[in-house]
Amino acid sequence: MARLHVRMHAADRAEVVVLVDGMRCAACGWLIERALGAEPGVREVGVNAPARRVRLVFDPRDTPLSHLLTALARLGYDPHPLDLAALDALRQRESRDALKRLVVAGLGTMQAMMYAVALYAGQFDGMDVATRDFFRWLGFLVTTPVVLYAARPFFAGALRELRARHLSMDTPVALAIALIYLASLIATLGRSGEIYFDSVSMFVLFLLGARYVEMRARHRAGDLVDALARLQPATAERVADGGGSETVGVHELQAGDRVRVAAGAGVPADGVLLDSACHVDESLLTGESTPRRRLCGDTLMAGTLLQDGPVELRVTQVGADTVLAGIVRMITRAASDKPALARVADEHARRFVLRTLALTALTAAAWSVFDPARAFDAAIAVLVISCPCAFALAVPAALTRAVAVLARRGVLVVDGDALERLAQVDTVVFDKTGTLTVPALDRARSEARRGDLDAALRIAAALEQASTHPLARALRAAAGDATLPTVRERHENAGAGVEGVIDGMRYRLGRADWNGETDDERLVLCDQHGTLARFAMHERPRVEAAATVAALHDADLHVVLLSGDRRERVARIAEALDIDDWQAEATPADKLAGLHRLRQEGGVVAMVGDGINDAPVLAGADVAVALGSGAALAQASSGLLLAGDRLDRLLQARTVAREMLAATRRNLRWAIGYNLAAVPLAALGLVPPWLAAIGMSASSLLVLLQSLRIGRRSTQPASTGKTTVAAVSREALA
Repeated sequence: MARLHVRMHAADRAEVVVLVDGMRCAACGWLIERALGAEPGVREVGVNAPARRVRLVFDPRDTPLSHLLTALARLGYDPHPLDLAALDALRQRESRDALKRLVVAGLGTMQAMMYAVALYAGQFDGMDVATRDFFRWLGFLVTTPVVLYAARPFFAGALRELRARHLSMDTPVALAIALIYLASLIATLGRSGEIYFDSVSMFVLFLLGARYVEMRARHRAGDLVDALARLQPATAERVADGGGSETVGVHELQAGDRVRVAAGAGVPADGVLLDSACHVDESLLTGESTPRRRLCGDTLMAGTLLQDGPVELRVTQVGADTVLAGIVRMITRAASDKPALARVADEHARRFVLRTLALTALTAAAWSVFDPARAFDAAIAVLVISCPCAFALAVPAALTRAVAVLARRGVLVVDGDALERLAQVDTVVFDKTGTLTVPALDRARSEARRGDLDAALRIAAALEQASTHPLARALRAAAGDATLPTVRERHENAGAGVEGVIDGMRYRLGRADWNGETDDERLVLCDQHGTLARFAMHERPRVEAAATVAALHDADLHVVLLSGDRRERVARIAEALDIDDWQAEATPADKLAGLHRLRQEGGVVAMVGDGINDAPVLAGADVAVALGSGAALAQASSGLLLAGDRLDRLLQARTVAREMLAATRRNLRWAIGYNLAAVPLAALGLVPPWLAAIGMSASSLLVLLQSLRIGRRSTQPASTGKTTVAAVSREALA
């Protein structure tokens, strides 16, 4: 498992995402975070309770993965690797188990209600004591499987909470079921008093029904990550040195292996294309529906679908190091990271359980004084109706849905807080080169000093075939379908260029001054004998850049362009895109100063860069948005990553972020409003236990349904507000 699923960032830092069977709510997540976080060597623990995934960052020298998985098992949870077999098995087992418990609860409830109707009718018709006791025992018999089997998950959850000394939703639910059942059994044995077998059966049925719907919604919310996990094929056709081939498992591949991929098949691992050209469907990874044309030397990502072929590639990354695995980790990390609002809600939920238990005891004590016969019913109704399920689901349900929706649209959320901040952004700052513009080779101004320009271009493209820089991609695109030579001893000189050996000759490609030339605009290719060629580049705005900037203006957002390029170039692009506020020849320090100035003026700033040389500036913004493809997908450090290099996805991300914040606010208001309205009625004895069960289940379902609406409709950009986490917390939680 370790080789396929554990990514080693360094000798002391490993990362893994596992599926966890038995995790049912936010309390389970809190328990796992607390228990595993106390293990030696564990750096981070992220739990996505709705998707049942746990992300662990740990030091394998101090704590092996097997020890952490054993600790999970001791808590009562079964860990599984995040792969196709585990996903299918877990879902089938979960669905089958939930359906069986629901059927048992449904049959038991129907029978218990039939006997209860007979008892109610007998009170008016004068049923004799022996017959009454007989129907009571029948009610006990049909209710016992409901309590001991169907309601078992609630008792197991409550036991875990008590062991962890952390009260949450399962504790009041299990307490209510146990009290109702035991009180009814005592009344049956004593042949006096009221019985509630029909109420407890109905209570369990409604709870299980709500959890079943929640499970289906959770499966739908996790469809994207599950689909990504299914993309990588299980086997690969490895090409031997002699030309033959063999079918091997993906886990057997090593870096440097040659594999053959047939047309219509999935790419088994990240690798460099060895054939001339092909078309690849990368839609699930990048959100780009149109197949991408890949040339010799380009990187193919694991999980993408080959449209034409067969082709051969040389494996560079396998297992947990692939771009596909990186995307799954990013989505899991974003959904498991708790935004500020989620942390506030969790803290209030924990306190709310204690207040609920205290209010239940107070209600029972008060009714014992005024009307002891109604004390039990009123206390149970308060205990049931005030269960904070909706409260705890409010934020994680909305966040999980928003992350999944955006990932389908080619926007990868790396930081959960980034979505909340994006909804509040009023200023968007763009870098120019690689972000608003893409470079292309200007053949008219390029020249060959020795030999043929096309031959020099092939050498330059070969030197840059491992780079993701926009200039490198432009050179490879200009080389077309030409077969590129093999480069050895390749070395990049930061900010200057690249050098390597081809057919025994050392070449250098980069800035003119690095290669002894005075031309400060063109890229210079030279060998040991001097300059071979000079390549002139020109910039053009991205196809969607003008429409994106115009839409941001329409949304009343302030758009700024900060670039380190020369003034005349920046002015030309700013005029073409209708950007009035721009700055040229800006150093990274100048860009940071500009961001700080905008923030000091009260703006909430999003910085959009290409993620290659903008890391310091991106780190200084409220929201960091990077354009990335290839290796950038697996190594993103920004809050949001626009896969496929599509600027217009920033607008979709902002729309979904605003929907998420609005849904979170509605969920919290509903959960609090429901409890404020329902608890007093229950305390006054106006709500029977069975109606309290319906109300509690309905409130949780409403929260889930509200969250599922995120991304289903297109909303017009609303005016920018200054709503903050603190403001929402005070407004919704005070």
